[in-house]
Amino acid sequence: MFLKTHLFSLNFYYSLLALSGSAFCADWPQFLGPTRDGVYSGTLPGRNPEKLWQISVGAGFAGPVIAQDKLILFHRLQNRETVEALNVKSGARVWSFSYETLYRDDFGFDEGPRATPVVSAGKIYTHGAEGMLTCLDFTTGKKIWQVDTKAQFKFAKGFFGAAAVPLVEGDKVILNVGGPQLAGIVAFHKDTGKVFWGATNDEAGYSSPTAATIGGTRHVLVLTRAGLVSLDPLNGQVRFRMPWKSRNDASVNAAVPVVVNDLVFISSSYRTGATTLQVTGNQFKPLWSGDESLSNHYATSVHKDGYLYGYHGRQENGQVFRCVELKTGKVMWEIDEFGAGSVILAGNDLLLMREGGELAWAAADPKSLKAGPRKQLLPGVVRAYPALADGVLCARNASTLGCWTLR
Repeated sequence: MFLKTHLFSLNFYYSLLALSGSAFCADWPQFLGPTRDGVYSGTLPGRNPEKLWQISVGAGFAGPVIAQDKLILFHRLQNRETVEALNVKSGARVWSFSYETLYRDDFGFDEGPRATPVVSAGKIYTHGAEGMLTCLDFTTGKKIWQVDTKAQFKFAKGFFGAAAVPLVEGDKVILNVGGPQLAGIVAFHKDTGKVFWGATNDEAGYSSPTAATIGGTRHVLVLTRAGLVSLDPLNGQVRFRMPWKSRNDASVNAAVPVVVNDLVFISSSYRTGATTLQVTGNQFKPLWSGDESLSNHYATSVHKDGYLYGYHGRQENGQVFRCVELKTGKVMWEIDEFGAGSVILAGNDLLLMREGGELAWAAADPKSLKAGPRKQLLPGVVRAYPALADGVLCARNASTLGCWTLR
């Protein structure tokens, strides 16, 4: 299918590997989808969701993922973090794997895992709330390797436990561990769990790493609790870093960086704000920055044709949904009736999964807001990101997981 590797540059080779987690173009194998940017590559055949099935599930904010007709669920049942494979069409269990957890949430919120699983090349990678990094066989659910990152790297618990989703990049699994002594960001061998390299002493935020080729150079981009870090995926060398942290100690840095050609958009809340950086080699320059355009509390924005679509403001204070020009930060339009939630881009459609459990449509049009139909899918509160694969949407709240066909 592909030409021999020696015909490609190393950077293009890494680009192919980064996308290799999905065996089929219809899969949604990781957080934010196949290309880790909230974009669904297929065309939605309809806007009237019909429920396929619904089941009770354990605690957790980890969203479902879909690969090869299996839904992978990561949740907590009693005192065990549990990974399950379900038939995406029926909800029937295929296999289950679990291990003990003692995680307790200091604020009395959900005590399940936060990080969405990742499916890549026949393996599943999960990151538990206490920092347990696990690799399982996709077909059988049997453990291949496991690393207790809390015990090994001695990171601080943070406000809400470990939440970063692992990034599979080439032969590495890269994770924002948040430990001291060059264990802020750590790369593990994807087949063995052996440590390749460690970089920075940054505490972990709640954002997940992403990777992109910018100007012919491969970057791993991580929004840690301290700010944005760009790394060479081969050796962990820091290409550049930019402090991006609120003076408020409650700062979380949760949204994933959005990369568009040579532009990188990062956003946070707690009066930190957003900025678009233009990257050249190992240098960058901000095109604009401020707290008045598109400050994401936790949901990552999506991009289409030079414009960003996402949630602005603090979740608990009320959010507005906005369209913002990527290069300038100019607000094109906003709507305040959607509230908080997550967003997926599917062609020209924006699918908004509201925290209240309602699915809403809008057009990805910078000229004006064109709202579409809405349908209540689940009771609130829905904070886990949904998965969208082959016209099937899967979403969960605190106790229920369901799948709906959009055909």
